[in-house]
Amino acid sequence: MHVWSIANQKGGVGKTTSVVSLGALLAEQGHRVLLFDLDPQGSLTSYFGHNPDEIPHSAFDLFMNQGKIPDDVLSNVIIKTTVDGMNMIPASTALATLERNVSQQEGMGLVVSKTLAKLWDDYDYALIDTPPLLGVLLINSLAACKKLLVPVQTEFLALKGLERMVNTIAMVMRSQKRDVDYIVIPTMFDRRTQASIKTLKTLREQHEGHIWHSAIPVDTKLRDASREGKAISQLDHNSRGARAYSLLLKTLLGQE
Repeated sequence: MHVWSIANQKGGVGKTTSVVSLGALLAEQGHRVLLFDLDPQGSLTSYFGHNPDEIPHSAFDLFMNQGKIPDDVLSNVIIKTTVDGMNMIPASTALATLERNVSQQEGMGLVVSKTLAKLWDDYDYALIDTPPLLGVLLINSLAACKKLLVPVQTEFLALKGLERMVNTIAMVMRSQKRDVDYIVIPTMFDRRTQASIKTLKTLREQHEGHIWHSAIPVDTKLRDASREGKAISQLDHNSRGARAYSLLLKTLLGQE
């Protein structure tokens, strides 16, 4: 199984859209895909029509078993999405209480890793949607992944958020005594504005060697897809957003 985490310590940069878009494209290629929602806000869960305030089983169940995950818990937690071949472990708002209740318990930083280990032969790819805060949930996602995707909105305020994220990556990797391959993904790029153009130029200068060569453009079809609970490739595979995510996936898979 290939495990990718999609993370940034700034919200509203396109994390959930990237998880859904890339996951759907992988599923359309015939891969077995699992999406993992670790954000207490539950944007990924809501994307597919589930209420994080009311969902009966979620990622929270995995943490409540203190890292020991019975098979019946896993079977209850995994649900289907609107994309064939793509399932999901949803989030509940109860995840927000983990920091206070269980973060100091032994093994809490490896719950996601242990979960994916039990599912290793069932899926080809797992994509993890993360919260925008450094804590036990983000630590779990970084510990589990082999590739880290960092979406960054192409506007100046996002640059500081990226700086914090890169520092967090370095800190966590030092504590875990390993490296993680990360790639910065410029999002919401609007070639009509100088702010977007200048921010993209700055990103490429400051993160040379770790930044995708293209960008995800502003595209209202991405918002339309979210509203309908579909991936952009399901709604309009010829849209600018769908073509951009297809190009990104080729880069991530080393096909270009």
